[in-house]
Amino acid sequence: MTLPTTAQCLALLANGRMLTIMASRRPRANRADVKCIVAGAPAICERMQQVVRLARHTEARFDSRDQVVLSMDAVPEPDERDWELAAVLADRMVRGLYRCASGVALAHGRSDAWHLGRVQAGVPLAIEQVRHHLTLAPALVLGAGTGVAPEVDCLFISHLGGLHGHPDPATAVASAMAWFPLHSGGVNDSLGWVEVSVYSIGQGVFGHGGADEEDTIAAPGLDLSAQLAVRRTLAGARHFDGRGLGRWRTVVRFGQPRFQGASYELALVMADRLARGRECVPRGRIIATGCSSAWHAGQVETVDGCGPKLALILKQAVAGDRVLLPAAWQGQLPDGFAAALRARGASHVCIERIGMI
Repeated sequence: MTLPTTAQCLALLANGRMLTIMASRRPRANRADVKCIVAGAPAICERMQQVVRLARHTEARFDSRDQVVLSMDAVPEPDERDWELAAVLADRMVRGLYRCASGVALAHGRSDAWHLGRVQAGVPLAIEQVRHHLTLAPALVLGAGTGVAPEVDCLFISHLGGLHGHPDPATAVASAMAWFPLHSGGVNDSLGWVEVSVYSIGQGVFGHGGADEEDTIAAPGLDLSAQLAVRRTLAGARHFDGRGLGRWRTVVRFGQPRFQGASYELALVMADRLARGRECVPRGRIIATGCSSAWHAGQVETVDGCGPKLALILKQAVAGDRVLLPAAWQGQLPDGFAAALRARGASHVCIERIGMI
């Protein structure tokens, strides 16, 4: 099958203007998998890149050979999001994953959970608006509940599987969360969370691109260095599993994506193991802190801030929580720490390696 090199999808802006999202495909050549261009609107560029990458999460195959470049011919308002479905469709059309007879589609929808394949209704469209533009884009794809009269021939979808009449892809996504102490020495100290969502792509199946484990891990909202650290941590920890590599497409989300240090790593690894069914689920939360220079060996190393982090954990632990600490902290635990946790219905353990908890 010959894939198109360009594709376009249309979206209606709130002011009535038509927005064209153009997608082109070229050999990746060590470039980013998705590049977005919107003149004078870096925030829109960032959002479009996140949307497209997250929406790829539940695709049946992964092929990293090509780079997709997306551009807009107009700039939406900062709070306007109903162009998101059009960006997703343009990306799928240029890669041959979605086709419409006319070659051009008009799409209207958004989502707060693209990594689950969910599609939400956008701002209701007036029937006159839709009719006026149907000659430009006879194929009309709308988020279910958008409000267009049924006399208009269109496809209403609540999830991306609906494009082909498939089941909701969210049923194939497993997600888990873990918490870690964020200490900055002030009133903002809190337990941050990290969520890992995995989609099984089968044993060793990466399409034809020869992609490695890190290429299948997305961490939207983080800067490039933090994304690289997340990918290396998960790839190393899965290597320790023995059979953990080459089987998952992954999205990592943080409750607070702006933080420093690597003390989140153990929580990240535990959330990933929970999502992949590699760890027993506790009655409450997993609260963990620790990092490693050798996740491929399952090693857990110490992090800074032992005293204040322990105080924060003790303050916020509740019944059922399981606290995981580096083995190096064993001799630094304050008197009565274990008893105080037990009084709250929580428990703790200091570990040297993952998989030996």
